[in-house]
Amino acid sequence: MPERSTGGLARDALLALLIFVAAAAPLLAGQVKVQLSLPLKAKLDLSNRKSIAIAPFLVVHKEGEETANRKVDVQAEFERYIRRLLTRETHLKILDTGPVTYPTYDLQVLIHKQDFWQALGTKTGADLLLTGSLDFDIQDRSGYRTEQYVSPLDGRTYYRQVLVENTGFEYDIVLAVFDGHTGKLLYSDNFKDFKNFPKENASPLVGMFENLSALQDRIAGIFTEKRVKTIRTLFTE
Repeated sequence: MPERSTGGLARDALLALLIFVAAAAPLLAGQVKVQLSLPLKAKLDLSNRKSIAIAPFLVVHKEGEETANRKVDVQAEFERYIRRLLTRETHLKILDTGPVTYPTYDLQVLIHKQDFWQALGTKTGADLLLTGSLDFDIQDRSGYRTEQYVSPLDGRTYYRQVLVENTGFEYDIVLAVFDGHTGKLLYSDNFKDFKNFPKENASPLVGMFENLSALQDRIAGIFTEKRVKTIRTLFTE
């Protein structure tokens, strides 16, 4: 018996798929949901850029922040994190800026100091400069909630208030990227995440890296193409 051609097999497979979809359509009320993986273009074009220098990030302190926050060096931890991320996700060489004295510590004003960023780019020789602000906030999220319980005395269901002790970790990150040759602001965005933990398991460092893990694809997406999963509905009628 002669072998079937590759084209013939492909046609048979396609026909079988169409028959399956047609048979399933009535059961699915005329529609099929499919999961797609779509490319998401990087926010920055790195094709002609080979290096980046990370300038010190500004740490924002909120009024009333808890003592536990002091156990974490927010600036140092984030710099280690972003260096690892850039090394893994890009071809960029990471350069040191050395000591930096900012003309202002108001980030909204600082990002528009084009002459300053141009001078820092000249000093470091970097194609890109990265900085921003970090606000890592630890919050007491304890409170009472209503729950049902069955009385062992009469078997009836009652409601009672129960204290639930939780700690919340909120990370608010602003990232700004500048052209190292012109000092021009190329990109700026705000990234936020909140995580809630039972109080006995509330480690500031764990909370911080849970926040960063949730934001990782978005941050990496500034520099490199990422793929996002999405659900689409195909109508069969």
